[in-house]
Amino acid sequence: QVQLVESGGGLVQAGDSLRLSCAASGAIVSIGAMGWYRQAPGKQRELVAQITSGGSTNYRDSVKGRFTISRDNTKNTVTLQMNSLEPEDTAVYFCRCEAVRTTMGWQNYWGRGTQVTVSS
Repeated sequence: QVQLVESGGGLVQAGDSLRLSCAASGAIVSIGAMGWYRQAPGKQRELVAQITSGGSTNYRDSVKGRFTISRDNTKNTVTLQMNSLEPEDTAVYFCRCEAVRTTMGWQNYWGRGTQVTVSS
């Protein structure tokens, strides 16, 4: 029905940059908040950044000033620009879309995740 497809992960060195993208497809009428979460081995999934339909953003403290989230409501995409990457940023990054309205109703969705590995 609705699919989220992430791209842009990879293996980089500390200090490098990566750009993650997520595209939502399906019979979408509107999307509420869009965001990126991450989960490192042995740790709980945590919010990295979120952007509302109106463009308000929220970041976890450890990425403020380094990561930037943006969205294109016409294309149902959300992007996370990650600069000055640190080994502690290593994790699987998941895209999440909340309050996705389709012809069938409302639902939240997760992407399958993309691996980001930062070497020291």
